[in-house]
Amino acid sequence: MNNRIKTGSKVKVGKGDRTLEVICYIIFIIAALICVYPFYYVIINSLSANDLSAKGDINFWIKGLHFKNYTSAFKIKGLPHAFMISVLRTVIGTSCTVMASAYLGYMFTIEKMWLRKVWYRVIVATMYFNAGIIPWYLVMKTMHLTNNFWGYILPVIVSPFNLVLTKTFVESIPKEMTEAAEIDGAGTMITFLKIIVPVIKPIMATVAIFSAVAQWNAFQDTLLLMTDDKLYPLQFVLYQYLNQATSLKQLAQSNTSTSSLAAAASTAQTSTSIRMTITVIVVIPIMLVYPIFQRYFEKGIMIGAVKG
Repeated sequence: MNNRIKTGSKVKVGKGDRTLEVICYIIFIIAALICVYPFYYVIINSLSANDLSAKGDINFWIKGLHFKNYTSAFKIKGLPHAFMISVLRTVIGTSCTVMASAYLGYMFTIEKMWLRKVWYRVIVATMYFNAGIIPWYLVMKTMHLTNNFWGYILPVIVSPFNLVLTKTFVESIPKEMTEAAEIDGAGTMITFLKIIVPVIKPIMATVAIFSAVAQWNAFQDTLLLMTDDKLYPLQFVLYQYLNQATSLKQLAQSNTSTSSLAAAASTAQTSTSIRMTITVIVVIPIMLVYPIFQRYFEKGIMIGAVKG
């Protein structure tokens, strides 16, 4: 029996519907807290006394508030330059990936494209098969992409996963739109820029999110390709700093007298405090970017993932 009773222009909500709504809100609030708590936990541990954080005593509230972890992290040599490298590779890499995915996704829907099905299957096959790290490194070295900023950009411009999403989205566009443009004399590039791009903004935003997160968090390519510290991104510099956490802790303890060791314990860096601080520094910038594309994300991923 429907518990919603229409009276005039208003709808009276019955007790059953009201109870269901309350239960749904409670479930959603609990799910939201479960998702938010890991970030909250990392932040409060990075701001709390390091000795308590190392013992696992910080769970819900900040204890012994201090900012020494962040002041120490921001004093890392070359950090501002590394931050700029990360920003550049994220902006340039994301832009190239989005445009390449959009254009190729459109081209692979054009029936008159020469051997389009063959090329499409070859690209998609790379999602499942690869030669391994050593052949990949030899190719990169042959192409002079070692110790080269473009080594961050060129290998990931064409992503099979992003291409599949974009192609599926483009296929959902009525063909009459492109056919009308062709009748009016528009070429392939004009049709793409004037007709396709404005329509596929949701999937382009979705690809931008995936690409930006991948570029921002990447550091393994630096480990394999770069020996010039001027090309180190933020994540690799922090990765090196994290690996030195144990030695930094031992050095600090060896240089601290026994009488002052207990007093400095609350702010002396530990591996836990360094991990928490680095996590916050790395995650915050990309979290600030996500809301810009969030409104396009749901529509883009749903239409791009399922044809029909």
